[in-house]
Amino acid sequence: MRRTLFGTAAKAGAALVLVVAAATSASAQAKPASGGFSAGYTDIGPVIGLGNLGSASAAFGGRLEHAIKPLPDMGGGILGLEAAFDYYSWSNTLFSYKYIPIGVTANYHFKLDEPKWDPFVGLGLGYRIITCDYSGPGGSNLCSNSAIYFIGRAGVRYFFSPSMAAYADAGAGAATLSLGVTFKMP
Repeated sequence: MRRTLFGTAAKAGAALVLVVAAATSASAQAKPASGGFSAGYTDIGPVIGLGNLGSASAAFGGRLEHAIKPLPDMGGGILGLEAAFDYYSWSNTLFSYKYIPIGVTANYHFKLDEPKWDPFVGLGLGYRIITCDYSGPGGSNLCSNSAIYFIGRAGVRYFFSPSMAAYADAGAGAATLSLGVTFKMP
C-alpha cells in the first residue's frame, strides 16, 4: 500500500511541477500580471501536502479562498476566508490510518507594491476525521478518533497571470508544507 501511495504521490508531484513550469513559461511570454489578491477575489485549486504524520508520503487536497474586505487600519492588508480539505493515509504491519482534515482559516494578506506576490498568515479551526484499523493480536480497533484542532498557517501565492497562481502554505493542519496551483473563479 505504501509503495502504491508513494508512486501516486510521485506522479502527482511530477504533474504539478510540469503544470507550474508550463505556466511560468507562458507567463514569461505574456504581459505582467495585474490585480493580484484584492477585495472580491475568489480562487480554488488542488494541493499536494508534504511532511505528514507517520509514514504518509503525501496528502492530497484543495483550497478555496475568498477575499472579504480591505483592512486599512491594519497596514492596508486584506482579510480572506479560506476553506481547506485534505486526505492522507499510511499503514504498517499492524495499523492502517486515514486522516481527513477539514479546516477554515481567517487569513491576513499583506499589502505589497508588487501584485504578483501575495504573502499571508492565518488562524482558524479544523475538524480532523481519523480512522484506523488494527490487525494485530486481539483485533480491537483502539485508535479511531476525530477532533477539533487549531490551525496556524503562513503562505504565499505567486500570480503567473491575473487568473492563475502558484500556491504554498506551511504550518499546522494536514501537512507541514502544501504546494499547489490556484485558479481565479469568475
